[in-house]
Amino acid sequence: MEDVILNQLDYPILTWTVFLPVIGAFIILLMRNATLIRWSSLLITIATFVISLPILTNFDKTTYKMQFGEQYAWIPSWGINYSIGIDGISILFVFLTTVLSILCVLVSWKSVETKVKAFHIAILAMETGMLGVFVALDFFLFYLFWEAMLIPMFILIGVWGGQNRVYAAIKFFLYTLVGSLLMLVGIVVLYYQGDRTLDILVLSSLQYPLKLQYWLFLAFFAAFAVKVPMFPFHTWLPDAHTEAPTAGSVILAGVLIKMGAYGFLRFSMPMFPDATMFFLQPILILSIIAIIYGALVCFAQKDFKRLIAYSSVSHMGFVTLGLFALNTQGIEGGILQMLNHGIITGAMFLMIGMIYERTHTRVIADYGGFARFVPWYAGFFIILTLASIGLPGTNGFIGEFLIIFAAFRAEMILGVLAATGIILGAGYMLRLYQDIFFGTGNPDYEASGHHPVRDLSIREVITLIPLIVLIFWIGFYPDAFLSYIHASVEHLIEQVNQTAYAGQENLIAKYIGEIF
Repeated sequence: MEDVILNQLDYPILTWTVFLPVIGAFIILLMRNATLIRWSSLLITIATFVISLPILTNFDKTTYKMQFGEQYAWIPSWGINYSIGIDGISILFVFLTTVLSILCVLVSWKSVETKVKAFHIAILAMETGMLGVFVALDFFLFYLFWEAMLIPMFILIGVWGGQNRVYAAIKFFLYTLVGSLLMLVGIVVLYYQGDRTLDILVLSSLQYPLKLQYWLFLAFFAAFAVKVPMFPFHTWLPDAHTEAPTAGSVILAGVLIKMGAYGFLRFSMPMFPDATMFFLQPILILSIIAIIYGALVCFAQKDFKRLIAYSSVSHMGFVTLGLFALNTQGIEGGILQMLNHGIITGAMFLMIGMIYERTHTRVIADYGGFARFVPWYAGFFIILTLASIGLPGTNGFIGEFLIIFAAFRAEMILGVLAATGIILGAGYMLRLYQDIFFGTGNPDYEASGHHPVRDLSIREVITLIPLIVLIFWIGFYPDAFLSYIHASVEHLIEQVNQTAYAGQENLIAKYIGEIF
């Protein structure tokens, strides 16, 4: 693997990072005591995070090449290898996954009281699947991890979800499965085009006929657009978020929907650069629609959790807008905003789960004046609210600024329309905060004896603090994270620019102008 730097360390750090959670799941399988299971799950996720830290500290930021690479023959007759590695595009998501997995265990400490063993096995299996997707360098291995994630998430929603959990779980499974099957067809075509190899780096270095690129791009687009989810493939997300347990919502928002955007970066852009340029304008338009539509729908939501779910559609619209602006600021802003969204929205869902444990309602109208009952909760939530709307000094500002800047560079009308999404986002988030913490609550609900409720516990504060720290760390010193991705992004742009469509006229202003 000429694009892979052999492991800088003396041990297979990526293998240990990826598979430690599932090894821990097998150990938990032998346990019976619920308390022991919870502590074991927490220690396993913490150990996974600690083991992964040398990846960050030993990472070479000056090269775009894969690092900490491992490759072993697996099924030689089919050209399948156990091949893994990490670069600047994937390293931040490995970090995010290991952090959020710890917090998912903590937030479920008391809320999950039935089938505790099965729940924690599902969480740990999910962590292995997510980490595997970000490090796999063989398509067979990648697809195994990609599909393996469906099962534990389906179980999390279907078993520990809300009243309509079965409907939401099946809808999530069917949407993602159909898209993934189309991607599988594309992988099989690549296998034969690449002289029977599934090595992702080898296949990324080949040139494919123009018409074939179009069809392959669409096959992969089916999987990635659903996973993001892009408009109009987003309808599974609000149901899945609303019905999922808190940990499931955190994983969905924090990691799973990032995998679609990661797929565009890892496969669609470098492998099918001509098709990327060909489909660029429709994707940019869909991104703008997602930003504005997702924000407008938030104003109509009465369910606390469903509002934040629809906000993800709008925020991920910013991500795809940045990525397909195809300039340095846009792609770096898109990657950073993927990380930011995982931090902010993950924390939002954590806090929704915490208050739901106390009130057993997510109806916004049932709240009102909650600031006087839960001042610590209100304080943490205002930080998340301001980060979500992009207040300077928070991580949300950095990502959105880079994306808006990139959009203006690509075409002014893109930047103008995207900026309206920020204004709308401030509107629905500030209104949500006003209604919950300073508004007038439902008299019937208050008369039922639900007020007052207790404030955050020490465990819950400990759960939130790491994400609050990341919000301000990225907000005040973004280069600590952007420095990891510079080299990889520059190399990706070079790959995309070497196309038959390089330098073509940008028609986005014409298209949108005709619409309006």
